[in-house]
This record gives sequence, structure tokens and C-alpha cells, in this order.
Amino acid sequence: MDAWFNSPASKDVDGEPASVDGSSHYSVSNAVLPSLGAPSNRGIALRRYIFSPFDFRYRLWEMYLVFLVFYTAWVSPFEFGFLDSPIKDLAIVDNVVNGFFAIDIILTFFVAYLDPQTYLLVDDRKQIAWKYLKFWFWFDLISTVPSELVMIILPTSFHAYGVSNMLRLWRLRRVSKMFSRLEKDRNINYFLIRCIKLICVTLFSVHFAACFNFFLAAHYRDPEQTWIALTVENFKTKNLWLLYVTSVYWSITTLTTVGYGDLHPVNTREMLFDIFFMLFNLGLTAYLIGNMTNLVVHGTSRTRNFRDRIQAASNFSQRNRLPVRLQDQMLSHLCLKYRADSEGLQQQEILESLPKAIKSSISHFLFYSLLDKVYLFRGVSNDLLFQLVSEMKAEYFPPKEDVILQNEAPTDLYVLVHGAMEFILQKLGNEQVVREMKAGDVCGEIGVLCYRPQLFTVRTRRLCQMLRLNRTVLLNLVQANVGDGAIIMNNLLEHLKEQEDPMMQSVLRDIEKMLAKGQMDLPLDLCFAAARDDEPLLQNLLRRGSHPDERDMNGRTALHVAAANGFESIATILLAFGADPNIKDTDGNVPLWEAISGKHDSLVKVLKDHGAVLGSIDVPRYACVAIEQDNLQLLKDISRHGGDLTVPTTDGSTALHAAVSSGNIEIIEFLLEKGADIDKPNDDGCTPRNLADFQGKDEIKALFNSKKKGGIETAVSFADKGTRIMKYPSTGTMLDAGSRAVQMTQVDKQPRRQVDMFQNSLFGFVSAATRGESIDANTLSNMLEDQEQAARVIVRCPGKSEAAKLALLPKTMQELLELGGKKFGCSCTGVLSAEGAEIEEINLIRDGDHLSFTCNDQ
Repeated sequence: MDAWFNSPASKDVDGEPASVDGSSHYSVSNAVLPSLGAPSNRGIALRRYIFSPFDFRYRLWEMYLVFLVFYTAWVSPFEFGFLDSPIKDLAIVDNVVNGFFAIDIILTFFVAYLDPQTYLLVDDRKQIAWKYLKFWFWFDLISTVPSELVMIILPTSFHAYGVSNMLRLWRLRRVSKMFSRLEKDRNINYFLIRCIKLICVTLFSVHFAACFNFFLAAHYRDPEQTWIALTVENFKTKNLWLLYVTSVYWSITTLTTVGYGDLHPVNTREMLFDIFFMLFNLGLTAYLIGNMTNLVVHGTSRTRNFRDRIQAASNFSQRNRLPVRLQDQMLSHLCLKYRADSEGLQQQEILESLPKAIKSSISHFLFYSLLDKVYLFRGVSNDLLFQLVSEMKAEYFPPKEDVILQNEAPTDLYVLVHGAMEFILQKLGNEQVVREMKAGDVCGEIGVLCYRPQLFTVRTRRLCQMLRLNRTVLLNLVQANVGDGAIIMNNLLEHLKEQEDPMMQSVLRDIEKMLAKGQMDLPLDLCFAAARDDEPLLQNLLRRGSHPDERDMNGRTALHVAAANGFESIATILLAFGADPNIKDTDGNVPLWEAISGKHDSLVKVLKDHGAVLGSIDVPRYACVAIEQDNLQLLKDISRHGGDLTVPTTDGSTALHAAVSSGNIEIIEFLLEKGADIDKPNDDGCTPRNLADFQGKDEIKALFNSKKKGGIETAVSFADKGTRIMKYPSTGTMLDAGSRAVQMTQVDKQPRRQVDMFQNSLFGFVSAATRGESIDANTLSNMLEDQEQAARVIVRCPGKSEAAKLALLPKTMQELLELGGKKFGCSCTGVLSAEGAEIEEINLIRDGDHLSFTCNDQ
């Protein structure tokens, strides 16, 4: 019991029974809605030993009691009418059932209840007890008292046995609650529940009337002057089953108003009972007929309304003498709507009843992939596409129905989901099929975007499902993103260019004239005008206030577009309106680089005359692009227009590093002519000479050997036996590792971290040993020592200085503390990590860690 009260499920007050695994499952059919502004019952933890009335185990207990109520509903009237004293077996079952209801009385004192004003669960024990004792408790208690005890208390003449049993019918209220809950349960058929309820009411009424009518006959002063004595002589001595069947027979004939034949009331008391029973039958019959009628009419009312609409439409078309084609379209549309309603396809009604977030998610799931393939929206942002899907309306159209009429005002565009449609051009009363539509095609877009009368009549060939988008909604959504408007318009123009129809070419020219005059309602940007080399449109947009440096979704400006395409006049206009000649796009490209890479020399001159330069920071990246393309001429153009090819990138690599990796001798010679340093290391300490040696490119190495090295003297020799020797002057260590001999000098006083290459790593030396190449213990020891010295850390002492210093990590913690004392002039007592954790072992520190010293005087 304690485990039940304190289980997670009993603490989950949700307005709905929790699932078997303890998780809550919300259901509108059973949940209680809180009042406006009040907190909900969901997730409220109840007090100890108090559980929710919606707990699934308590609901199971209630369901079990309902089945016991069915037993009570049969046995109580039976014992009242046909028994004067208890039967042993029946009495035992009665007392067992009473015991279960007595347990329920105790449990009720521990069940929270809903406050009728706040609709919140009340879990105070005193309030629960007072509410139960105030009314319901006494009825439950009286109905649970054993019949044997009642017979002892009350006199025999009172017929205590039957009366006490009839008090148990108070439990029928549980059945009423159960049916109310089941009628709202979406997992159970409503029609079935209603029929079962009507059957139960009818059977109980028949059973109760039969038992009560027999009770009147059995306790009448003259047994021979009763209704049952008419057919059954000495009925008190007859079999109990025969008497019960006879009573039920009388009850059914009376309830169904068949009339009285062999069984009818005889004495006054029976007549009075029959009068009230017949009056009750009137109400019960009306209740049964009314419910059954509602259930049947509910299933046929939709058909009846459909037939009425069809008849009204037919009368309307005949009265107004509409053409046969319009009559067929009217009737086809009504039939399709009825079919959609009868099959439960009221998409729009269902979507409109849902919150916007759920509706958007459903539309996204159903139609996003289709809309993404429509040519008109190809390339637009995902945000705009998601919003468009949410605003589109799904509609069905029957065969041979006009969706758009030629020359009508443009209000909507349509996307075909499935089906087939055709464009029809009407000339001098004749119809000509221009082309057909398939799934994913769009219609009405020219009229909507250009606000001109529709060019064609669009008619369905078979059942079609369409997505409809209102013109005003489209323009409002595009206004928030000008770049998307330009993409949509560009898609339309490209689509029209692909059409070979002279009419479409004429429409294209008209649209271009409208663009040049600025008569388009669709918002356009400068990049769109620059890409089309449309000077009038560009000037129009600039005069209307467009900023010359406005960007598209890729961060490119109109000057980038003009430079890439070589549109000198467009670039001149933009520069005249104040466009920045050195503005960068998202990738860091400037217009001058776009013009140089496109070989637009005249445009390059225009840009340079307006102050365009190649920034030293970006030149290494431009040079790497040229090297990757093996484009020596482009590399020369970069140098000719002021680019310094010796400037390193952010990681210290130069263009010569990239050229060595690509292996282009001509580019390497050009870079050497421009002053590239073959011994300039990158951040990993790798020089172009090392890189050529590592990759085994003999031609490049020979080229490097023929050049003079500046600053540091380095000798490269190839031994006959093919042994490579690397010598560090600071240690004098010789490493025998392979086929060539290289002697290197070290510039820095402190050893630099070794180049991250396979031959210089521990695995490289171990691999050399496995291949049979020589390596001794001293070499391995020195290599490991160098690896340990490679770790660098950033140290600071907040109490002395906020400035951080870069240092090599010592071998012990004591040496690290001494290092901190020397650098910051204090007595360091501890080391903290960047997160503030104290470090006690040197092995816990890694390369690149940020450390802080603690001092005694802090």
C-alpha cells in the first residue's frame, strides 16, 4: 500500500491516468481544463499518502468496482422481489462484494478531489474527509451494511432483507460515470458505446419492473387476486426460475406497449404500479427512440444535405439557363466536396482549427519537398520556403474545371500536387491547348508577379490537388527578404527565356521594360540588376534609395557581381554612387580579385583608379588559388597588380609551400624570382626545402640547391650509402634514419617543436626499425627527450601581472614553480588550470594549456 501511495505515477497529477510505465499520456477526453489564469494540474506532486483520482491504478480499481455494480444491479432487485430470506451461496457472494466496496470507502479518504471553483486538485486530508463525510459517505456506508445485520436491527414485518438490498442500487452512479467517460474516449467507437448504454438501461428497467411487480403479488393479502395467479396457480410453491421468467415476460410486453393479454393487473395496487410504469415507459421509449434516431440521422444527414445542394444547384442553373459546361462544373465541384467530406478529407477545416505551429509543421511535412522543386522558388532561403508552405491552401478540383480564367485579375498562383492540367488560349471564341502541366508545375505566376491579366485559362483534365497561394501573402513574405525576391524574379525570367513560344518572348520583353521603369511590385536588389547588366534598373534602384554596398544572401555586393562578369558600365555606376571598391564578401574576396581572376583588364583599371587594392592579408589566399589551378598567368597578374607573393598565411605557410606541394617548377621559379625564401618555416617549423625533401621531389631540391640561401647556412649532401644525418649543433646528436644525409643548423636558442611529419615522429622511427633500418638507443632517447620538450604553455600570475607569457613546460612541478617565480618575481606555491582546478602532477599538463600561479603574497 505504501508503495502505491508514493509511486511516481500517483504523484503525476495530470488530469489523465498515467500509462503503465509511469509516463503520462494526455487525453482531452478525460482531462479537466483549469480556469483561465489558473495553473494546471499537470506535474503537481501531491502530499504523501494522497494520490490522484486520475491515477491509472485507481482507474483500474474503479473499473473493477463497475463490474461489481453490474452484479449488484441484477441481484438486488431479484432478492427484493423473489426472496424473503438470504440464500447461503448468494449471501456469501453479496458479502464479498460488500467487502470490496467497504475497501473503496477507506480509499476515498486518501483520494484528492477537484475544487469546483478553481479546478485544482485538493490534497489536504481534512478537506478530503470533510467533503466525503458531508454527503456521499453515508450513502456508501448504508449500501455496504450486510443484510444479516439489517435483519437483526429492523423488525421482520418491514421486509428488511429486500429493502437493504435495494439501497445498494446507489452504486449505479458509478456505471453512469463510466459510460460518460467511455463516450469521450477517442479509442472506442461512439456508436457502439451508445448502443450498449441503451441496451443496459432497457434490460435494467425490464428486470427491475419484473422484480417489483412480483413483489406486489407475493405480498398481497389475497394471493389469488394477483396478476400472476391468472396463469400460475399456487405460484408461491412453483419453481423460482418459472416465476422470474413470467415476471420478465410481463415486463417486456408492458414496456413495448404490445398490450395486455394473459397477464394484466388485477388488484388496485397492481393497477397503480402499472400506471406509473407505463408513464415511465413513455419517457424511456422516447429516450430510446430519440437516441437511436440521432445515431441514424447523424450518418445520413450529410447525404441528405448533399442531395439538397445538388437539387438547389440544378434548379439554379436551369432557372438562369447556364451553359451545360458550367452546370457540369458546378455539380462536379459539389460532388467532389461531398466525397472529400464523407471520406474525412476536410484538410482545410482541420488545419484551420489547429494552432499555427502545428499547422505549419503539418504543411512542412506534406508539401515542403514538393515546393522545393518548383522552378519559381529554386534557390530561395529555407525561411521563406517554410513560410510559403505554411500559407498555402490545399484544394481539390474535379476534372474539366476552370482553375484560372484568361484575362481575369491575378489573385492567386497554384502549384499542382498531383493530377493533370492544361493551358488553354482563347482566340476569337476558339480554344487552343498551349501546353500541359504535371506535378510540381506552377500556374498563374506571371500574372501574380507582374500584376497583369492572366494569360491563359487553366483547366483540369482529371482530379487534381492544388496548393493555392494568395498574391498579397506572397508579396508580404518576400518584402522581408529582398534577396529572395530577386531570386524569384530571376527564376521567372530564365524560365521565360527557355520558352520558344513567341508569345512568351513578348511577355519577357514586357517584363524587362517594367523592370527598367521600376514598375514591379516584387522587391528587387542591386545584385539582380548587376547580374542582368541592366543599367536602367540599377540606376532606378539607386535613385530610390538602395545602398550601393547592399549584400545578397552570400554576402556579395553588386560590385562583386559586376567585376566577376566584366560589366564595366555597371561597376562605373556603382562606384559613382559611392560603392566601396575594397569591400569583401563572405569568402573574403574583393571586387579587384574578381576582375583579375576573370581577366577583365579594363575593369581592373577602373577599380584601381577608384582606389581598389589587393590587401596583403588576402594575397596569400589568392596566390594559393592560382597555384591550385596551375595558373601561372593569374599568379603574375596578382604580382603585377601589387600583390606581395612572399607574405605568409595565418599558419605561416607561404605561396612557395603550396607550389612545392603542387610540384609546378615554373611557378616555383617565378616565386623565387619574386623573393620567396626557401628556408622560411611555417608554424610547424616546416620550410619549403624540408617539404621538397620529405616529398622526394629531386627536381625541386636541385632547384633549391642552385639558389643561395640567405641568413642561415644550410648544406645538403647525398651520401653514397644513402644515409640521412640530421645534426643539431646544440646537442651534437646524429640520427641515422634512412637513405640521405642532411645537416641542419638551429637558429633559436630554445629547441623548436619538430615538424609534424611521419619520419620525425616516434612511429616513424619505430617503423624504420621494423623495416631493418638502423636506430640506436641514444637516438631513441634523444628523440623522446625532444618530444617532451615540445610542450608549450601559457602562464600568468594574476596577483602580479595580467599579461600572459609563453613558456616551455619543464619536467617537474618544482621547476615549473621556479619558472613562475623568475618570470613574475614572486614565490609561487601552486598551479591552477584555466577552470580553477589545482594541478599537482606535471603529467596532467598538456601542450597549449593556460596556467595560473598562486603566490604567498597574494
